[in-house]
Amino acid sequence: MLSAKGIYKSYGNLKILKGVDLEVNKGEIVSIVGASGAGKSTLLHIIGSLDAPDAGSVILNSVNTAKLSAKKLSAFRNTHIGFIFQFHHLLPEFTALENICIPAFIAGNSKSESEKRAAYLLELLHVSNRANHKPTELSGGEQQRVAVARALMNNPSVVLADEPSGNLDSENANSLHHLFVELRKELQQTFIIVTHNEHLADISDRKVHMKDGTII
Repeated sequence: MLSAKGIYKSYGNLKILKGVDLEVNKGEIVSIVGASGAGKSTLLHIIGSLDAPDAGSVILNSVNTAKLSAKKLSAFRNTHIGFIFQFHHLLPEFTALENICIPAFIAGNSKSESEKRAAYLLELLHVSNRANHKPTELSGGEQQRVAVARALMNNPSVVLADEPSGNLDSENANSLHHLFVELRKELQQTFIIVTHNEHLADISDRKVHMKDGTII
């Protein structure tokens, strides 16, 4: 479903990625692990088209993202790729339900259709009782679940998660990890997860080890 081939990336004289190849199948949970500075987050950002490689290609669902115009790439990213970061990045002035709906509104979906989908995801993630609460009224674990729901809003081909449990205590982190497995089972959702958490890496289908800008 996803193929990254020959990915190189440098910032000035600093070589971050040195010819990375990665293939991911639909419904897989793949964890990318390695020491800080190995290039994990850079690879994730390039896969998600948040950054462009110096060389190489990323093909998602037979679409070469490098061939898309900026406008088409933005629309493709919004509908095909979900993002979860270490910090939830929820908009404080909106409720949980409204935050989840934002990607659907950007895609041009109707308010009623978007809210129905958001309510379904809140139920699936066991936070339906928090739909009308604003981020400051939610616990850290609840905030991150709302962020996961937002990432799933447009039924993306792949969800990219960068240290998704890095800001949570161990109980909430473990709960979030098992939630990913639930979502894969329920939605056949594909995840690529950058993590230092050994538990999350261990329950993934595959661990990809990176070192000094390469996959080892």
